[in-house]
Order: sequence, then C-alpha cells, then structure tokens
Amino acid sequence: MIKSIILPSLKNAFITLLLVGILFFNSLNTAWAKRPPEIRNQQDLDLDQDMHGQDLSGNEFVKFDLNGFDFSQSNLEGAVFNNSKLQNASFRGANLRDALAYATDFTDADLSDVNFTNALLMESNFEGAKIDGADFTDAVISRIQQKELCAIANGTNSSTGESTEYSLGC
Repeated sequence: MIKSIILPSLKNAFITLLLVGILFFNSLNTAWAKRPPEIRNQQDLDLDQDMHGQDLSGNEFVKFDLNGFDFSQSNLEGAVFNNSKLQNASFRGANLRDALAYATDFTDADLSDVNFTNALLMESNFEGAKIDGADFTDAVISRIQQKELCAIANGTNSSTGESTEYSLGC
C-alpha cells in the first residue's frame, strides 16, 4: 500500500520538475537570441536628430538609420558606423579620426571639414556628398572611391591644415 501511494507522488513530482526545467531553460535561450550578434553588445544610445557638438567617441552605430542627423562639430573618434544609413546627415567639422564606416551610405551628406584621418571607409557610398576641406590622410578607401572623391575634392581642413586633394592622393 505504501508503494502504491509513493510511486504516483514521485512520478508527479518528477513531471512537475521536468516541466519547470524546460520552461526555465527555454526562457534563457530566447533572451540571448533577441539581437543579431553584430549589434548584441551595443550600448543603448540616447539618439536625437541634433547630435551637434557632442563627444560620441568610440560609440557604435552599426546598422543604424541616421538619415538627416546632425553630427556637426562632434567628436566621433574611433566610432563605428558599419552598414549605417547616413543620407543627408551633417558631419561638418566633425572628428572621425580612426572611425570605421564599412559599407556606410553617405549619400548627399555634408562632410565638409571632416577629419577622416586613418578611417576605414571601404565600400561606402559618397554620391552627392560635400567633401570641401575634408582630410582623408591615411584613410582606407578603394581606388574607385578615390577617383570619385578626387573629382570633387576642394579646400583645406581647418583643424589639420591638409588639403582634401592631397589627403586623397589625387
């Protein structure tokens, strides 16, 4: 008689424990899979259309849509903009030294007087961008990008004193 009472109780306890374990471990897996790996460790940024004059050095803007944002006069040294959309954005006078902007869309952006020294800009689109006074010294760009940018290069960077044409190797 004792055996018939204990056996169903143990069986029910085991099933309950098994269900609780499955629910617990399943919730852990879904919490980790909410963000793609390339943006999983990005800090949450308080973004506003007007980011003028801010210190945003080292921040990551991977796969962000920043169309029309104003980053003019901002410190973006070492910032990452990979695969971001920056159409019509203003970076006038910004510091993008050592920035990483792989496959970024700068269509019609104002890049006047920007310091792109040592920046990685491969596969980025600069169609219609204003680059007067931008410094591209030691920036990594393709030959095709170089030729396109040399065709519109003009001016001298106010902070580095380098001419846009010379910094592009035109």
